[in-house]
Amino acid sequence: MNFLAPAGFALALLIPVIVAFYLLKLRRTEREVSSTYLWRKMVRDVQANAPWQKLRPNLLLVLQLLFLAALILAIARPFSPGLDAVGQTAILILDSSASMSATDVQPTRLEAAKARAAQIVDEMPENGRVTVIEAGSSARLRVASTQDRRLAHQAIEQIQPGTGGAELGLALQLASAVASRQPDTDIVVLSDGRGSLPQRLSLHGRLRYVPIGLSGENLAIGQLNLAYPAAGGLQAFIQVTNYGRKAAQRRMTVLADGRVVSVYDLNVAVGGTQAVVAADFPAGAALIQARLEGSDPLAADDHAQAVVRRPQPVKTALVSNGSLFLRTVLSLLPNIQLTEVKPGEPLPAGSYDLYLYDRNFPEVLPAQGALWFVAPPKSSPFFKVTGLVEAPLVRAVDPEDALLRNTSLDGINVLDSVSVDLPEWATAAVAGDLPDGSSVPLLMYGDTGGRRIAVLAFDLSHSDFGLNVAFPITLANTISWLVPASGGALPAQLRPGEALVVNLPAGVAMAGLTRPDGQTTRAQAADGRVSFSDTTQLGVYQVEWSGQPPLHFAVNLFSPGESNMLPLDNLPGVEAGTDPGAGAAEAGKQEWWRTLAGLALLLLLAEWLVYQRAAVRRLWDSLRTWRTGNRVGAPERK
Repeated sequence: MNFLAPAGFALALLIPVIVAFYLLKLRRTEREVSSTYLWRKMVRDVQANAPWQKLRPNLLLVLQLLFLAALILAIARPFSPGLDAVGQTAILILDSSASMSATDVQPTRLEAAKARAAQIVDEMPENGRVTVIEAGSSARLRVASTQDRRLAHQAIEQIQPGTGGAELGLALQLASAVASRQPDTDIVVLSDGRGSLPQRLSLHGRLRYVPIGLSGENLAIGQLNLAYPAAGGLQAFIQVTNYGRKAAQRRMTVLADGRVVSVYDLNVAVGGTQAVVAADFPAGAALIQARLEGSDPLAADDHAQAVVRRPQPVKTALVSNGSLFLRTVLSLLPNIQLTEVKPGEPLPAGSYDLYLYDRNFPEVLPAQGALWFVAPPKSSPFFKVTGLVEAPLVRAVDPEDALLRNTSLDGINVLDSVSVDLPEWATAAVAGDLPDGSSVPLLMYGDTGGRRIAVLAFDLSHSDFGLNVAFPITLANTISWLVPASGGALPAQLRPGEALVVNLPAGVAMAGLTRPDGQTTRAQAADGRVSFSDTTQLGVYQVEWSGQPPLHFAVNLFSPGESNMLPLDNLPGVEAGTDPGAGAAEAGKQEWWRTLAGLALLLLLAEWLVYQRAAVRRLWDSLRTWRTGNRVGAPERK
């Protein structure tokens, strides 16, 4: 054990002084008397106060010496090395994603991370500053640069597990911005590493990654889709994935409206998937559920639900000079009513839910309906075309994006693509990386002016995308996003935290959303639409407004990034210790002076009680007599 203030041991010189007080006693004047019979008590007192007599055991002396020893140690400030090195300033990033609910570390990964963070706070220097950042579905600053340890502990305790991913990249950028204004800063990331990170990120300050978690053994329901064959009936397609390192055997139960329909015994190989097609559901079933029996460290992906909602036909206008890929896939999708025309030709009379412009742009846009542009030849009121780029490398910006659900873009090649500036209203689902380190959006989507718009920046004939199995899935996902009414008045499923936008009928000014826990939120319509963003709970939600029967949708944890919960050994793409002005980190310290000071106070109290034991005993006897007298003198109850 080391000491921060060893000069405090100089107070040890008081120890012999206290002992000397017990060796030196008062001298008394000697007198001769005729007999000692009446003076025996005085003789004993004289012996007791004789100077430099032999030291006898004395409880008061022991308590006083122990008090002084504890006080000296507290003043010397002993410490032991901490688990994590921290400097004068610490920025703690706590991962609150769904995978941090895993119980391979008791009680959960998140609770273990919070305990470690609290320990780091306690080990910091007395005047150290602490910043706490929560990395959940968004980066949230809990407390900034505080010297109050109580506030830091309170901020850590307030973090609760979420159901989405972890925006570690945004949290690190926020931490780097804070560290740039404070010298000697350590950024401590407490996570399993399963979060969203940029390919390359430079940080101010020193990075400390503390991996949380022990196991990656997990079996997850990764997909639950409902199909409505032309012959009638209902089918459920369920996919179960084994993310562990050994084969898993589990039983899966499929239910309709809470009643068991079928049971399947699964045997899923390491890293493999097993698909189940369930049928024979009762007529009129409204909710289909799949549940893995037994348990594993992550329970959130052991169950899923899907709302039964027969899709409505999507009237689609394809304006193209002839695209075999688009025509083939659109004609095979069961809920697409396809009308195909040449550019410049008038569309048949009537309104359409979706207008798809392949390598052309109309002189006049339709007033209503969703828009999808493929390889747009020129700029428009919605986006700006700036040229052509050669051979961009295809990359999924977010593999869990709604447009890329259940797809993989590996092995897809693009010869050339239109260069489109990403507008403020749009989100890039697929990017194309260029040799100079920049990138262009290849597939983007968004909502502007009350309309949903998507842009595929490259010609399908200049790519092998149309030959890849990801193409029809991406096409179906994009249409489902562009025209959510294809499944009813609102989508049947959402990801945790994904905003729900509902188009209300004319004259309806308000709608309500009831979450799985029973709490209801009401929102006022704006431009005929309402938006609800509180969809973080897993389960079935209900939406209702005046004149419309309640509608339902489900939120499930279909997230490979969270279900694949094996902790990473490092944070890929993050450069640690890139601050050139950062010196060596001060060793983490666990100080013990508070404990020793408290012990000294208790010893001082004990010494006082021993010294005043006669008075304390008299006080106790008086109190007991008073209580006994009250009981004796109290009138009897009848």
